[in-house]
Amino acid sequence: MRARRRAAIVGVAESEVGRTPHLTVLSQQARASRAALAEAGLGPKDVDALFVAGNWSWAPALTLAEYLGLQPDYLDGTNIGGSSFEAHLGHAAAAIEAGMIDVALITYGSTQRSNRSRNAPRPPASLTEQFDRPYGLPQPVGAYALAANRYLHQYGATGEQLAEVAVSARQWAALNPDAYHRHPITVDDVLDSPMISDPLHLLDCCLVTDGGGAVVVAAEDRWPDVDTRPVVVLGHGETTTHSSIAQMPDLTVTGAARSGPAAMKMADVTHDDLDLLEIYDSFTITVLLTLESLGFCKPGEAGDFVAHGRTAPGGPVPMNTNGGGLSYTHPGMYGIFLLIEATRQLRHDFADDPRRQVDGAGLALVHGTGGVLSSTSTVVLGRS
Repeated sequence: MRARRRAAIVGVAESEVGRTPHLTVLSQQARASRAALAEAGLGPKDVDALFVAGNWSWAPALTLAEYLGLQPDYLDGTNIGGSSFEAHLGHAAAAIEAGMIDVALITYGSTQRSNRSRNAPRPPASLTEQFDRPYGLPQPVGAYALAANRYLHQYGATGEQLAEVAVSARQWAALNPDAYHRHPITVDDVLDSPMISDPLHLLDCCLVTDGGGAVVVAAEDRWPDVDTRPVVVLGHGETTTHSSIAQMPDLTVTGAARSGPAAMKMADVTHDDLDLLEIYDSFTITVLLTLESLGFCKPGEAGDFVAHGRTAPGGPVPMNTNGGGLSYTHPGMYGIFLLIEATRQLRHDFADDPRRQVDGAGLALVHGTGGVLSSTSTVVLGRS
């Protein structure tokens, strides 16, 4: 059997995160892309594939390619929400394995906080949304609140258990100088924060920020040319279960139940092999549902899985080690930042800060969620 041509992440970077009224979406993407390529020791002429997600242009990949001076032979504009970038990584790895490309650039940018696009009038309802929006369901938080209510009812879970996710994320954010919120919070703080959509409080919800990120992926033939330690793509999987929350087959089970096992089977790893988790945390309920669907615990047990700081710094299951979308940044589609953080942990970039660096990190699972629990993409990454 022919040996698999491996792919690895060889460069990562963010642009500015937080509030950036001086930047456009395009400049967010360009800054991150140039920085990621520079970190890898590569240039625009090395890039033969471009992956972009976002809705700011009718043809974002074409616009960005021209802006960066790229003429790629492989383009992918897959947009499945926040899980797009884990999907992009899987697509890039498959194209590399097939010998179609050598170096891919995956990038994203958003200025949703500065231009207030999160609160802008929405376009006419989609085919499925036409049955939700007339009844006043706020999107996306209302959809996640429906899932949270079902989960709490079905398993007797509590708001305190949801809050544990936010508290642990904030503890990681306190160690990240670039995190948007770094001051400590408690479970009571989460429960005392304003109710946004019952049962989700303000601190159960992700941030609304600007930001951009980029990931450079290279075939192993090119690894000797790069300036960083490659982080190998060992496995990947993706799926979708619905578009509208009204069509979700089971409000307590996400597509992670399919994409997770697919990625782990390809990587030939088990849950016990993994050293850290980067799990999309658009809302606290997203994390609990994802952990169960991925198989880290049984249905209804995720609250106990995250209790008592088990996923916080010093805990046995390091998760969302940059502070996540709840405390670090969340510019609309957060998945690319999961890849960036996992890469840095696996390269041991934080070795000088033993509080932030996951000791001996060698394997990471990265999982993105898009839409209203609609799409999932999972990748397993390994230290080369």
